[in-house]
Amino acid sequence: MEAIKHALKALRKRHLIEEGAHSPAFIALSRPIVSQGSEWKEKAENLELELQQCYKAQSRLSEQLVVEVAESRTSKALMQEKETLISELQNELSQARDECSRLAELLEEKTKALELLISEHQEVKGQLEAATLRADNAEAENKMLIDRWMLEKMKDAERLNEANALYEDMVDRLKGSSMQLLAHQQVDGVVRRSEEGAEYYVESTIPSTCKQRIPAHDGGCASILFEHGSSKLVSGGQDKAVKMWDTNTGSSTRTLYGCLGTVLDVCITHDNKSVIASSSANNLYVWDVSSGRVRHTLTGHVDKVCAVDVSKVSNRHVVSAAYDRTIKVWDLQKGYCVNTLLFHSNCNAICFSMDGQTICSGHVDGNLRLWDIQTGKLLSEIAAHSFAVTSLSLSRNGSVLLSSGRDNLHNLFDMRTLEICATLRGNGARVASNWSRSCMSPDDGYVAAGSVDGSVQIWSVANAKIVSTLKEHTSPVLCCAWSDLGKPLATSDKNGNICIWS
Repeated sequence: MEAIKHALKALRKRHLIEEGAHSPAFIALSRPIVSQGSEWKEKAENLELELQQCYKAQSRLSEQLVVEVAESRTSKALMQEKETLISELQNELSQARDECSRLAELLEEKTKALELLISEHQEVKGQLEAATLRADNAEAENKMLIDRWMLEKMKDAERLNEANALYEDMVDRLKGSSMQLLAHQQVDGVVRRSEEGAEYYVESTIPSTCKQRIPAHDGGCASILFEHGSSKLVSGGQDKAVKMWDTNTGSSTRTLYGCLGTVLDVCITHDNKSVIASSSANNLYVWDVSSGRVRHTLTGHVDKVCAVDVSKVSNRHVVSAAYDRTIKVWDLQKGYCVNTLLFHSNCNAICFSMDGQTICSGHVDGNLRLWDIQTGKLLSEIAAHSFAVTSLSLSRNGSVLLSSGRDNLHNLFDMRTLEICATLRGNGARVASNWSRSCMSPDDGYVAAGSVDGSVQIWSVANAKIVSTLKEHTSPVLCCAWSDLGKPLATSDKNGNICIWS
């Protein structure tokens, strides 16, 4: 608008100047026309030229006026937009101030709550320190009591050892007075030890005939063994059940339930009162045979438990091996682990020595290892096989250890020198799995082992040659077990069938 007003003022001033410029023309008109004709003509041309310039200036001012009007309208619209934006920003500012005040109130509340929590935390921290102090005192007192208890147990053990020494002395005297106990000689010429069930012992015979074929378990049977001094069989399978069988009739006498995973190995105490099973559920289960109920569920392994054995001198101690690279010793009377052995290689098979003081373990790296059960120290390590050890079996007198491996070899070790006595090889026979179990006959004269083709081979220990090949299974044979009575021989396969051979 100011530009337009300025333009109008300029036009008025121009008009006044032009009127002043034309005043001489009016004066000249009063002169005679003839004398002034040339002047008028010149002035007319000048005026015409000035008029053209005025028209041009007027057109430029008009164009400038149009541009100024358009810019004025644009500025007015922009001003309105700015005013609208200012109003919106003022509204947002008022809302932000309200939110800020609300957050300030909330912050004040949170600050008060935090101060309260800090005070409570300080109080709880004080209580925790007091409780920790009491716990440390209790732990120290407990350790002192345990030391005193262990001292008393050591004294009891010393008294028990003295009593055992006296008992063994009396037994030796009785043996010396009775020549009948010296008449029964072993195959290798060593006098047989007096042991429980020896009165039922007979010489082993080479089995040749399948007396019973039992469809025992759905999905496979990985472990079987006979009761001590009996022909009754115990089996565990993939159907999570442990079953007991009468091998004479092939009928099931009892089924033990409660296992939550596949049964990978079973063992039985020497009084035949308890059955222990290891499972893929990372636990061990202990059943009372008379009632069929679970006495203990031994927890502590964090991977599948693939092997278990019970001490040959006590029904109390059990050893287990799992794929968490640990070997655990359990006390069945207390129902918990009393020692844990750690090693870098998984253990597939495990067994106690005859004196119950040493543990023999077979590992995935193919080595055989001996452990002291009391200290947990590694006593010896032997390269037994080029591949994984799958089975360990101790002879009846404890002088020979049978080991089987994925290299399809079966080695016999002298437990006194840990040297290989014999190596048994099959004619094309291959071990079926990492947990295939072989066995020795009760007179330590024969070895039985299954193959992936379903056959069972029998070796003579005396000459390390195959004396018989049994063919009845249609799937890989996983486990072999020989009765303490000398017969029968039992074998199980991957389809869950058990064959009884005589």
